[in-house]
Amino acid sequence: MGSYMNSSLKAFLSLFLLSLAQPLWAEDGPQQLDAFLKDLDTLQADFRQTLQQQQDDGQVYAGNGVFYLKRPGLLRWEYDTPDKQLIVADGNRIWLHDIELEQVSHRSQQAALDGTPAQLLSDLAPVTEHFQVRDLGEQEGLSWVELLPKEKEAQFASVRLALSGNRLQRMEMIDNFGQTTRFFFDNVQRNPILDDALFKFEPPPMIDLIGDL
Repeated sequence: MGSYMNSSLKAFLSLFLLSLAQPLWAEDGPQQLDAFLKDLDTLQADFRQTLQQQQDDGQVYAGNGVFYLKRPGLLRWEYDTPDKQLIVADGNRIWLHDIELEQVSHRSQQAALDGTPAQLLSDLAPVTEHFQVRDLGEQEGLSWVELLPKEKEAQFASVRLALSGNRLQRMEMIDNFGQTTRFFFDNVQRNPILDDALFKFEPPPMIDLIGDL
């Protein structure tokens, strides 16, 4: 379960930058990503996630839930299945609450985001500052764009976005161990009004608290 928790958190950190669904009017990859981020303040969406090991056709992990984003740097990620988990980035620390295990892990948000795609969300830098952007053309009826991290110690080898019309439909992330994490998005709301309380976390009393992930 611990490895699944860590994989979920790494996937979560990458997701913050890359799931900013909005109309895409530009033709090439870099312009599409610029359009993604333009004028984005908040985001809410349902997600379905799968995780596969290298060269393994079988699905080894599946989950779903909802996430919330408020720029810059405030995030909330709720897993409903298979186990209830909550991840909150409050602008200072990232908290992971495994409700079933009655355990809370946390670490510095800056340290957690460093070298990840979510770093762009945090500092609002241009996409090309942290990534090389490749237009992969059309596959499976979807338009694909790939991001290759410039950071040598990045947790992911590549991140691919699939778009149809004016919406982000899928995201695929391949980590340095060959695992592929896929996200499928639904019910995306751009710039909804979100309560600041969503991005605050207080560990429950008498819970197992781990100071770093």
